[in-house]
Amino acid sequence: MGKRGEGWFLLQMLLFAVILLAPQATCFNCPPWLRWVGLAILAAGGILGSWGVLALGRNLTPFPRPIAGGELVTHGPYRFVRHPIYAGLIFGTLGWALLRSSLLGLALVVALFIFFDLKSRREERWLQEAYPGYGDYQKRVKKLVPWVY
Repeated sequence: MGKRGEGWFLLQMLLFAVILLAPQATCFNCPPWLRWVGLAILAAGGILGSWGVLALGRNLTPFPRPIAGGELVTHGPYRFVRHPIYAGLIFGTLGWALLRSSLLGLALVVALFIFFDLKSRREERWLQEAYPGYGDYQKRVKKLVPWVY
């Protein structure tokens, strides 16, 4: 998948294109309040992901391999989840699917979750190589869903 994980990035962009361009297949009898819940989850995902980007600062890269000379970030949203940008994208996509009442969108959320779980496994091997304290950090902080997983 490339020295820096370029293949993971390309697959991610392809998956997002599918999610954004997927037809709206509404579910039956979706209550109106579910769209409001979706909007709230979409907003929360946007906030979490944006906070993750800001907290990474100069360590931010589109690729899963950490940048040379970077530092391990464990403050901000990284206190609650090891991959807040991925988590924010997953929650944002879930909110989008609920807002659109899309069964297909919900299926794509599952696909995105699986993708980020697999991508983060590779990324975490690189993080362990780059940062000696990463193993302890992994034991303390959940991967993709704060306090859950």
